[in-house]
Amino acid sequence: MFSLKTSSEVNSNGGEINSSDESNVSIRHEISTKGRRSMNIVWHKCSVEKIDRQELLQQKGCVIWITGLSGSGKSTLACSLTRALHSRGKLTYVLDGDNLRHGLNSDLTFKAEDRAENIRRIGEVAKLFSDAGVICIVSVISPYRKDRDACRSILPDGDFIEVFMDMPLHVCEARDPKGLYKLARAGKIEDFTGVDDPYEPPLNSEIIIQMEGEVCSPPEVMAEKVISYLDAKGNLQA
Repeated sequence: MFSLKTSSEVNSNGGEINSSDESNVSIRHEISTKGRRSMNIVWHKCSVEKIDRQELLQQKGCVIWITGLSGSGKSTLACSLTRALHSRGKLTYVLDGDNLRHGLNSDLTFKAEDRAENIRRIGEVAKLFSDAGVICIVSVISPYRKDRDACRSILPDGDFIEVFMDMPLHVCEARDPKGLYKLARAGKIEDFTGVDDPYEPPLNSEIIIQMEGEVCSPPEVMAEKVISYLDAKGNLQA
């Protein structure tokens, strides 16, 4: 059973936040039992909104979601892209899948349900960055379409820009920068995407990055392709 806190809020650690003025309380009733969905939540609207933050930053917040196999160049593109945009005076932030598993998602495994939760959390954080007016660059395998589509669905139309690193498996495996394919082939890593777990390629990505024949484009060239898209869509101005 659960209990409702009617005269106080419940913080993320389960403690109470006293509040006698309900007009300033965005969450008036919260289920106190960990893991239960909150009830009777009221959104607290602020007078400073996304459009105001975008005007301040002279850019439009969005989420650039880079997906692809391990070794496809997602993180390389993300770093090159954030550097190029930074040099143009644009505020960005990179959410890297591996980095987030050191903190925010350190409690998650690689089981199917945890993978879905991993992507859900990243999507929600990316949404906050976008709402702040920041160009948020997400670099994560995100192998399943339904999880990526769920992240797209929580953002306004046009604010989710999917970049598909369409690199052949044999190229990614030949690179194997982290040695993960070798471990997966040896049976030391289970449910590894591309080996014994599927990767579902996007069907309607805004941007597709592919090899030119047998050659991969330099990171700077790939980044410019994304920047050209942002420029055309008006994201680089308020």
